Amino acid sequence: MELPFFKKTDVVGLDIGSNSIKIIQLAPTKKGWKMIKIGMSQLPPEAIVDGSIIDSMTVINSVKDLIGQQEIKIKNTVSALTGHSVIIKKVNLPVMTEAELAESIQWEAEQYIPFPITDVNIDFQILGADTEGRGQMEVMLVAVKKDVINDYINVIKEAGLVPVIVDVDSFALENMFEMNYSIAPNENIAMINIGATIASINVLRNGITIFTRAIPLGGNQFTEEIQKTLGISFKDAETLKLGGEASGVDTSSIPQVVERVSGNVALEIKRSVDFFLGGAPGMFVSKIYLSGGCTKTKGLPAIIQDRTAIPLEVVNPFTNIECNPKKFAPDYISDVAPYFGIGVGLAVRKVGDK
Repeated sequence: MELPFFKKTDVVGLDIGSNSIKIIQLAPTKKGWKMIKIGMSQLPPEAIVDGSIIDSMTVINSVKDLIGQQEIKIKNTVSALTGHSVIIKKVNLPVMTEAELAESIQWEAEQYIPFPITDVNIDFQILGADTEGRGQMEVMLVAVKKDVINDYINVIKEAGLVPVIVDVDSFALENMFEMNYSIAPNENIAMINIGATIASINVLRNGITIFTRAIPLGGNQFTEEIQKTLGISFKDAETLKLGGEASGVDTSSIPQVVERVSGNVALEIKRSVDFFLGGAPGMFVSKIYLSGGCTKTKGLPAIIQDRTAIPLEVVNPFTNIECNPKKFAPDYISDVAPYFGIGVGLAVRKVGDK
């Protein structure tokens, strides 16, 4: 995806997740990018569930507060959607021009979308000729439920911002990866972002998405298991999960709980990778790049690498972003980095992008 080097960026990236809201503003430089603004705030449980906004006023007020705290003046906003209301499929269709496909996409897409076609917005990207030489072309098809898009747009508008692009989280991660990392030709890598309630898996080949999947697991599973095991509040369980302390709580069982849940998460990831490989004979995944707040869970990256038998690296989305240490404390930037993979991918977009 095109990166707007040496062009004025006039957007902020707003990542509205199930557990937190992240906002970031970047500016291009001759060497890459520099940080202008960055902030993050927690959301209460159940404000957003599986990518759907349940408590819009809480989300609106949280976005407003974050904008005020960071003194962000830019209104144009790029955000992303995730969850099971977002359908992404790679399909083979008869060869046609982009204009012809745009006219027929509703009919072509109907067989692949598990919702009434009138209830979704559809977009597509032609990837090229199919690899088996059957005279067809490969197309990445994206469909999102209209009511979910409208909910996010309304929240952004009510918070005083202007929504200019609504992306999909896996494609935002692709943008972030391209600006920070490089892969060898014909190499397949898996980008896995584990948030509070959803893990998105995105396999790239030659920098192009060839497989995506969202699975309902994330950091909240760890918190809920700790809460249930110790009989404490969700808030205290979240604090303990992240290595904090809670008064009067025996924490000796937490490592076993975390290890058990980590094993379940790793197993689901392995199943998804195996599902991709099963449908792509001769393919392989050479490396996993892991992002999301869940990467801060002690031992999880190592367990995923062990269960999948694939080398793994935790992503740093700020690798090619200049962060003035006088303005942004290095310890803070290092601490929040796992949360901002999607946000960085959104912040490098520009008004007018497709």
